[in-house]
Amino acid sequence: MDSFEWNKIAGAVLGTLLFVVAVKIASGFIFEVEQPAKPGYVVQGVETTTGTGTTQVAAEEQLPDWGTVLPKANVAEGKSISTRCEQCHDLSKGGPNKIGPNLWGVVGRPRASHPGFDYSAAMKAKGGSWSYDELFKFLKSPGAYIPGTKMSFAGLPKAEDRINLIAYLRTDMDSPAPIPPPQPAKAAPAAAPANGKAPAAAPAPGAGAPATGKGPNGTAAVAPGNQPAMAGSGSAAPGSAGNASRPSNSGAGKDNSAGGNPPAATGKQPSTTQPKKP
Repeated sequence: MDSFEWNKIAGAVLGTLLFVVAVKIASGFIFEVEQPAKPGYVVQGVETTTGTGTTQVAAEEQLPDWGTVLPKANVAEGKSISTRCEQCHDLSKGGPNKIGPNLWGVVGRPRASHPGFDYSAAMKAKGGSWSYDELFKFLKSPGAYIPGTKMSFAGLPKAEDRINLIAYLRTDMDSPAPIPPPQPAKAAPAAAPANGKAPAAAPAPGAGAPATGKGPNGTAAVAPGNQPAMAGSGSAAPGSAGNASRPSNSGAGKDNSAGGNPPAATGKQPSTTQPKKP
């Protein structure tokens, strides 16, 4: 094969590579992928930047009350979930180390302490022990909780799955790890008013009574409906006053209004027609 044939082969390969690069650049302009407004998986305690440029920190997940949740956990379900762990760990007593260390009696065991396993520097530097809380946080996302760990497991995002798995792991030892006492119930905080102001104090006794002032003639003014009855004034309705100055033909010779029981008010003037004599 002469040099002309080799030049044709090299030119074809070079032209193909240039064509692939050109197609990639063109597709990048045509099918431009926008950055998501928020990450698909939120890691608690990690700072994230919002679309407005402000930085916020994801709220920490509330830890369970182990004294309450462990007695009610589904240990059989936890054993079923542990089959995912057995791909990299051995759970039997005295079992070998695999990709990960043996997990027999892991609850309460000091971190990075199982003999014969080469732990990552990040796991050794973390320190502490595998308490219920530490297992709960680690199993959610191992790589996010301890960056640099060798454990490539994606994690268990559901809290119920982690609780059931931990309930099974505490039985995977010579004697089950002790369950802490339940935490005391916390008092509910007092509800604040909608407008943010302090609630108004209750009125003092007698504060709702109507205020009395002085009338135009200096006498005390009283709220309507509370006027006291005046002695001797009677309660005759309008129209009955004329009977007080006109003698009665019955011979009693007394004012009807002086009696204890005044006549009923009818709203009509009394008749002035004199009775006929027999």
